Amino acid sequence: MSSMVVGAMVPPRLDDCGWPSRYKAWRQLKESYRCDMSEMSVALIPGGTGSVGRCLLPMLIDRGFKVAVTYLLPEEATALESDMGLEEDQLIIRRVDGTDPEAVDAFFSEATEAFGPINLMASLVGGWAGGRDVAETDDVRLNRMIDLNVKTAWNATRAAIPLMSDDWGRIVLIGSKHAVEAPAGQAAYNMSKAAVAALGRSVATELLDTATTCNTLLPSVINTEATRTALPYSDYVDWPQPEEIAEVINFLGSRESKAVNGGTIPVSGSALI
Repeated sequence: MSSMVVGAMVPPRLDDCGWPSRYKAWRQLKESYRCDMSEMSVALIPGGTGSVGRCLLPMLIDRGFKVAVTYLLPEEATALESDMGLEEDQLIIRRVDGTDPEAVDAFFSEATEAFGPINLMASLVGGWAGGRDVAETDDVRLNRMIDLNVKTAWNATRAAIPLMSDDWGRIVLIGSKHAVEAPAGQAAYNMSKAAVAALGRSVATELLDTATTCNTLLPSVINTEATRTALPYSDYVDWPQPEEIAEVINFLGSRESKAVNGGTIPVSGSALI
């Protein structure tokens, strides 16, 4: 069997991530205290309209972040804009090809010119391809995995580093548990995610003398509609939910996580695959 899931995962309904109640509370707090929007933290989330990103955004808004996200599918961006109702001075949404370094650089420049230096950059763009052994995997599929997983993380990280805040900064990348366990039938994917983890460790080492840390999450299969469709015979009960992944990113994207650096952090719950 050959299967491929490309781009950001199919998003859950915003209600499932608690968006309406959380955002309403945040707006009431903002209006009550008349907080200065120029003092808010800044997050750039490539792939932020996918399943994990749409759970992460309300968490960041709760904490007073200005957020800039990229998307692949227009319907995801439309739904996000409609449901959130945020103004341009709080949320920037742009369609960006994460494999195009010039497009990524332009997005990062626009966002930081509007919002200021980056406190959190979480690269959520990626894709999966499996169902073929190494001998059956052609260059098209191999290059697709390198483009979707390695190049997107590389381009976003390279663009972010010179724009990170001198006060505090956090870079979070998404690898995979399979980068370590390397199950059969998806070697191109396994290899690409191992490269992402290596990138994260390298960046953490390079930035040791700065206020920025870098960590890589290693989730198992995330419980989304797309993965359940691609793997219909799997037992997905124990797969981590998008909101659970988002909660880990939310912590790593905080001042309080400064002691965590260069980590490859499993986020797999009780899943065995």
